Amino acid sequence: MLIDAQSFFCSWSGGKDSCLSLYHAIQRGGRPQCLLTMLDETGMRSRSHGLPKDLVIRQAERLGLPVVFRSATWDQYESRFIDALNEMKEKGMHTGVFGDIDVEAHLEWVRRVCDTAGATAYHPLWQRNRKELLDEFITLGFDAMIVVLKSEQLHERFLGRAIDKSTVAELEAAGIDPSGELGEYHTVVTNGPIFSSKVPIENKGQITHNGYKFLELA
Repeated sequence: MLIDAQSFFCSWSGGKDSCLSLYHAIQRGGRPQCLLTMLDETGMRSRSHGLPKDLVIRQAERLGLPVVFRSATWDQYESRFIDALNEMKEKGMHTGVFGDIDVEAHLEWVRRVCDTAGATAYHPLWQRNRKELLDEFITLGFDAMIVVLKSEQLHERFLGRAIDKSTVAELEAAGIDPSGELGEYHTVVTNGPIFSSKVPIENKGQITHNGYKFLELA
């Protein structure tokens, strides 16, 4: 699907894949209107990456975009997401940009909820080579760090590590898919070619929850 000259929203986790998908949609002529971020039921942290809401707001400011939030439990997630899609349509955004790469279940879910809302899903990264996308992200000059990891798959020493060639090599040596596409880890992007300036963050320690380790960020 072409996105040239279309107004779109970006499903925004705050991590590298949603950021690279936004970058490519812009490069292909799309006109971003806002970010859409799902929060947990407290309304204080992003649902998947555990990022503080204020941090996502600061990312959006440096991208020059407003951000729309929805808060939900996992049970409410789909219905609240569809509600948000309907809001996007009312504002003239019929196309959503998503950062999925090659997990069919993720693609099927996005297509289903978009079909329900009468919206169109655009996946600029779909079925591209995972390692090539990671190399491209680094080469373009984006800055990102690991903020969540699965404890059974990655040592906590990777928390806070920058996504660079050295980290990629260590992930590969540890037998981990360096792209983290299956949820081995999640990231936060703090700078890059579509940011006006670097997002300042402070590492306040670690939290362990349900088999994952999170950085406590401020």
